[in-house]
Amino acid sequence: MTGSDVHDMSYYQKCMIGGILSCGITHTIVCPLDIVKCRMQASPGLYSGVGDGFRQIKAQEGMKGFTLGWAPTLLGYSAQGFGKFGFYEIFKDVYRWAAGDNVAKYQTLGFAVSSACAEVIADCLLCPMEALKVKMQTSAKGEFPTTAMAGFRQIQATEGNNGFYKGLSPLWARQVPYTIVKFVAFEKIVAQFYKSVFTKPKSEYSKGTQLMVTFMSGYIAGVFCAFVSHPADTMVSILNKRKSDAGTMSQVKEIYGEIGFNGLWKGLGTRIFMVGTLTCM
Repeated sequence: MTGSDVHDMSYYQKCMIGGILSCGITHTIVCPLDIVKCRMQASPGLYSGVGDGFRQIKAQEGMKGFTLGWAPTLLGYSAQGFGKFGFYEIFKDVYRWAAGDNVAKYQTLGFAVSSACAEVIADCLLCPMEALKVKMQTSAKGEFPTTAMAGFRQIQATEGNNGFYKGLSPLWARQVPYTIVKFVAFEKIVAQFYKSVFTKPKSEYSKGTQLMVTFMSGYIAGVFCAFVSHPADTMVSILNKRKSDAGTMSQVKEIYGEIGFNGLWKGLGTRIFMVGTLTCM
C-alpha cells in the first residue's frame, strides 16, 4: 500500500457527511414514490399501478399524503448513509492493506466484502426508522399515527424494541446484496465506460462529462440492485406493517405462505425506477 492509498480521518469524515447528505436527501425526495411502492407490496390490489396510486392518494389525502413518513425517511437514511459510505471507505482501506501486493488481483472481492461489512453496520442504524416509516405509510387510516413522534411512541408502547428491529434480518437480506451489487456494479460499469466509450484518460474529460458517466453508471447499477433485493424489500414492507409477537422467521414463513413467489415481486417496476433514480443521484 503506497502513501497515496492511505486515507486519514478527515477523508472518512467527508465520506460520512457525503453519505448523510446523499442518502437522506435523495430518499426523502422520492418519498411519494416510496409510499406507492410500499403500499403495493404490503396491500396487493390496492392500486392498479403507480399512476393509479398517485391519483388515489391525491384524491383521498391531498398533497400532504405524499409526505407521509418523510421524517423517519430523512433520519433513517441519513444514518444509513453515514454508515454505508463512511465504513465502505474504511473497510476498503483495511482490506487493501490486508491484500498487500495482491490488491489488484482481489480488487472486486475487496469491493464486495467492504460494501457488505459497511451495510451490516448501516442497517443497524437504519432499521428503527425504516420500521416506523413503513408502518406510517402502509397502515390503514386511523390504525396508526401519521406523525413520527406519535408513531415512535406507539411502537415502543405496544411492541417494545422488537417492534423496531424485527425487520433487521430481512433488511440485511435486502440491503447487503443490494449494496454489494451497487458498489461492485458501479465501479465496474464506470471502468467499462472509460475503457470502451470514453477512451481518453479520465482526467482529460470535463467535470460535466465525468459527472454524466457517474450518473449513467449509477442508474444502470440501480437497475441491477432493484432486481436482486426486491423480494426481501417486499418482505420488509409486509413484516413492518404487521403487529405480531411471533418470531421474525415464523412471520416470514407465514407471509410467504400467503403471497407466494409471485407476491414477492409486486411493485418491481416502481422500485426499479425509484432505485435507479436514487443510485444515480
